[in-house]
Amino acid sequence: MSEVHFIDTTLRDGQQSLWALGMRTGTMLAVAEAMDRAGFESLEFFCSTMIKKYVREQKQNPWEWVREGTKCFRRTRLRLHGGMHGSGTFVKLPPAVMKLFVERAVAYGITLTRTSTSWNDFPGFEKELQELRAVGMETIVNLIYSVSPRHTDQYYAERARQAAAIRPYRICFKDVGGLLTPERARTLIPVILENAGDVPVEFHGHCNNGLGPLCYLEAVKLGIQTLHTAVPPLANGSSQPSIFNIARNLRALGYKAGRGAFHRRRETGRVSYRKTARVRSVPLSAPGAWRYDFQSAPSASRGGNGRQAAGDLGRSRSRARGIRLSIMVTPLTQFVGSQAAINVIVGERYKEVTDQVIQYALGLWGKEAPDLMDPDVKDKILSRSRAKEWERWAPSDPSLEEVRSRFGGPSISDDELLLRVYAGEEAVKALCAAGAPKEFLNGRQPLFRLIEALSQKKDCSQIYIHRNDFSLTLGKTK
Repeated sequence: MSEVHFIDTTLRDGQQSLWALGMRTGTMLAVAEAMDRAGFESLEFFCSTMIKKYVREQKQNPWEWVREGTKCFRRTRLRLHGGMHGSGTFVKLPPAVMKLFVERAVAYGITLTRTSTSWNDFPGFEKELQELRAVGMETIVNLIYSVSPRHTDQYYAERARQAAAIRPYRICFKDVGGLLTPERARTLIPVILENAGDVPVEFHGHCNNGLGPLCYLEAVKLGIQTLHTAVPPLANGSSQPSIFNIARNLRALGYKAGRGAFHRRRETGRVSYRKTARVRSVPLSAPGAWRYDFQSAPSASRGGNGRQAAGDLGRSRSRARGIRLSIMVTPLTQFVGSQAAINVIVGERYKEVTDQVIQYALGLWGKEAPDLMDPDVKDKILSRSRAKEWERWAPSDPSLEEVRSRFGGPSISDDELLLRVYAGEEAVKALCAAGAPKEFLNGRQPLFRLIEALSQKKDCSQIYIHRNDFSLTLGKTK
């Protein structure tokens, strides 16, 4: 049988889904070389959401991860997530800024991106694809799965043809909500593959409904040869299936899948990730904790940092009826979830609405949105004075020089300019004031530095180190 290839998502979607991007740069650098040797076809490495998260909350410069991390990967092609319009962006940033972000990623050697339009609007995506090519970035476009009366086989056949027509590097069939079942996969994936023509198709799914690993096996049987997986404990749950589970099962079915290097990497990755989980008090995902739930399948919704189980947001979407035919993917998921909460708090649907929901009703977050909205809901949203203000709004298109003038002038670097735009100037000042982050220790560092750091730990009185023929015992005296 054919060989199956794997895309690693651990350092991006894995940690974003389960740890809300809580993994520090040092942790990632400690396992980077082992991940590079593992034999992945490529690896999700960076996204614009990491800028805001790392600067504001972790007080770390994300460009440090880009600079040092890219040096560790010599065998594995790295991926940017989000393309020209970014990932997890809830405001309309100037095109010049988003172009600069991609150019900086390319300058560091990241030349492949996977990105979406929230509506599977591929004719409208062609211009961005051309702009990405112009700066040296190849693009994988997501064809996003959803469950609604609108999302039929005919819909996906048409959208797969449209995606193939703009000639991306690949198409990625993306089950963003973890909604797919093996039965649905058997009917839908052949339709997508047939209409994608000669454009290769990857599969990216989540395990919210407990069926992700089974859908992966069905996808391979149906002809998909590239899968997105993660390394435990950043696999399963609302993340991607475990590489070890999927590879083992595929080999049992007779496929060539991840021999050798994956096993050598297994313990290296798990030790580092589990240590981070203990230190940061974040969850260790386990397959047994995520079982199939029929109630979650028809109405699930998810997306963004620290994602919730499918059914939770699915019930939120039911409280925001009127915009229920949209695909629940960032940023639409956040709009729907926030509005659902407001509806419950206020006690009346759409009595109060967010600016983003007004923008949604006006078509600023997708031209299909106004046509698919419930007419009464749309009228209720757009009849308020705030909507009249947004009707007159037009996105700004300042030049890069104008943006730079606003955020510090010509003396600041491109990387710092992007930090200021995405995270805010006050957050960048706080980052600089915080100083250098603590370095992550591992066994390859000089012994005296390891001992020095261990001797300063206050949460233990004895430490034992054993490696090959060397052993060391450290103990505190009263």
